[in-house]
Amino acid sequence: MLSNIRVRLSAAVIVLIAPIVAAGPATADNDGVGVTQIPTAECIDRSIQLGPEEARLQRPEPAALIEGGGFTDLVQSFASDLCSTTDYGAALALATTDARQLWRRAVDRAQGRGPSGSLSASDDRPLYWARLAAVASVRQWKPSFGLSPQQRADIVTAIDRTGRGQDGIAYSTPRSTTRHVLITGFDPYRLDTDIRGGNPSGATALALDGKVIETDKGRVEFAAAMLPVRWRDFGDGVVEQTLRPFLTNGADQVDLFATLSVGSPGEFDLEQTNGAWRGGKADNESVCYLGRTPNTAAAAGTEPQWTRSTLPLPEMATVPGAFAVKVRTSVDTALPFFPTLPVITFCGLPTIPSVPAPDGPPPDSVAWAGGGGSYLSNESAYRATLLRDVVGADLPGGHIHVPVLEGLPESGLTSPDFDNNRDAIITQVTSLLLTAADSGKS
Repeated sequence: MLSNIRVRLSAAVIVLIAPIVAAGPATADNDGVGVTQIPTAECIDRSIQLGPEEARLQRPEPAALIEGGGFTDLVQSFASDLCSTTDYGAALALATTDARQLWRRAVDRAQGRGPSGSLSASDDRPLYWARLAAVASVRQWKPSFGLSPQQRADIVTAIDRTGRGQDGIAYSTPRSTTRHVLITGFDPYRLDTDIRGGNPSGATALALDGKVIETDKGRVEFAAAMLPVRWRDFGDGVVEQTLRPFLTNGADQVDLFATLSVGSPGEFDLEQTNGAWRGGKADNESVCYLGRTPNTAAAAGTEPQWTRSTLPLPEMATVPGAFAVKVRTSVDTALPFFPTLPVITFCGLPTIPSVPAPDGPPPDSVAWAGGGGSYLSNESAYRATLLRDVVGADLPGGHIHVPVLEGLPESGLTSPDFDNNRDAIITQVTSLLLTAADSGKS
C-alpha cells in the first residue's frame, strides 16, 4: 500500500508574503553580463525599496535583456514622461498607452515586423523586464501632485494588464470565414534559480498573437495574452477577467482556447484533468500559497474538485515534431481522511501522503494535484475550463504543457541552442493548435 502513496505538501490554507527586501548591488562579473543600468529620470527615486519581483531589476541581467531586445528607449521615455504628468488621469493614460506600445512592439518583434536587437526575435525575456521596469518606475515615482496609494496601484494594474495584452485581445477576421483560437502564456519564473530564464509559453503567445494561418481546412487566426506568475492575481480573477468575453456565447466567442505553460524536459504534455488545489510553491513575488483554489467563477459551494480538457487530445498526440507529445491522464488525490491542519506561515512545509490516480480522478475524490501538478499552470487550466463550464460554452479547450526551455549557457544571456530550442517549441505548439482547430472539420 505504501508503495502506491506519493508524498506531497499539505496544509489547510497558507498564504506567505516574504519580507520585502531590495536585491544586492549589481556586479560587473555576474554570469558574464556587464553592468547595464535601468534608465531613470529625475522624478524617480531608485532608493525607494521595492518588492521581491521588482527588486530583481537591480541585478545587471535585466537591463542587459531590456537593451538586447531593443526596449531601452521605451523604458526611458516612460520614466521621463511620467515626470511631466500633472495629475492622476494623465499618469493613468500614459501608463496605458505606453504599456500597449510595449506589448505591440514585443509582438511585432517576435513576428519579424521590426528590429529585434541583439537577442533572438523569439526571446520573451525583454518584454517581461521592460514591463517590470515601468512598474518599478511607478512604485518609485515622486509625483509633483498628490497621489493616493490606490491611484498608484491602479496605474501599476494598467501596466500589468495592458503590457501583457490582456485588454487588447481582438481578431481582424470574422468567424464566418476564420476559426478564432485564443491562447495564454506565462511570464518567466524561477528567477531566483536563474534570473536569465525565459518562458517558451510566453514566447509562443508573442509569436502567434494576431497571426492568420491557412490550413487545408481553412483559415485560423490566433489571439494571445500573458499571465503573471503571481498567486494574488489568480485569486483576484485575472484568468476569468481575461477570458470571459471570449468564452461566453456571443459575437466575441472563440472556436478554441488553450492555456500554455512549461512542463517537463523534452516533451509536450496534454493535460486531461485539472485540480482545485494550490501546492505551496513560491511565485515571482516570493509568496507561497497552499490550499484550496479560491473560486471566482462558479457559485460559492458549487465549484468542482476537478475539471477536464475538451481539446482533441488523441489527434493532437499524433503531431510530429522535435519533441514527444503525451496525453497525461494521471492526477493525485488527497487521502480519504484528509485532515484539517493549522495554518502554516512559512515555506518548506511538512508532508503527508497523497494517492496517485493514473487513469484520472475516482468519483468523489478530493484534488491534490491535477495532471499538470498544483502550481499556477494547473490553476490557469482549472480556472479556464471551469469558466467554460459555468458559462455553458461548448468549446474545445484545455492546457498544453510545453517542454522546458534548455540550452542556456553557464554565462551570458543566450546561445544558439537556447534560441533554437525555443523556436522548435513554438513551431510544434503551433502545429498542435492547428491540429486541434482542424479536428472535426470536414
